[in-house]
Amino acid sequence: MVVVPRKQRSKDKVVIDRRSLSAILAGLRASGKVVVLTNGVFDLLHVGHMRCLEDARSRGDLLVVAVNGEKSAEALKGKGHPVVSTAERMEVLSGLSFVDYVTYFEEPTADVLLEQLRPTLYAKGRDYTMNTLPEKNTLKKCDIKAVFVGDKKVHSTSKLIGKIQKLKK
Repeated sequence: MVVVPRKQRSKDKVVIDRRSLSAILAGLRASGKVVVLTNGVFDLLHVGHMRCLEDARSRGDLLVVAVNGEKSAEALKGKGHPVVSTAERMEVLSGLSFVDYVTYFEEPTADVLLEQLRPTLYAKGRDYTMNTLPEKNTLKKCDIKAVFVGDKKVHSTSKLIGKIQKLKK
């Protein structure tokens, strides 16, 4: 008899309770795994997002993606954003094979998230530098290394929305 391991279902990758996720990640780090955390709005997933996420995952053993909730996404991107709900954005991301866990946050920056989850690496797109990273002090305090991933920022959800709006005229 051959036993085939069941693949992890995408809904099992979504962990809303950060305390639970923190415990899971602590166990993984204790077993020597490199945990990479990245975050963003991820509204209307596009190729730029994919390149960043794949690059981030290649830097460690696990990738945790934290999605800006609706309040923080609106604060960052403006009224009418996000286009897609937090739950649906998390579900789409959890369906990607190279994403191991997905959660969300409503705070204006990822500082609290970093303190709670304590990843090995914090991945951000190449539109950031160590000088422009809002969480740089938390990274130093928690001994978390920043890595800059993906290609130059030439893709954006805002540009995509603008293109769609022009098509409607």
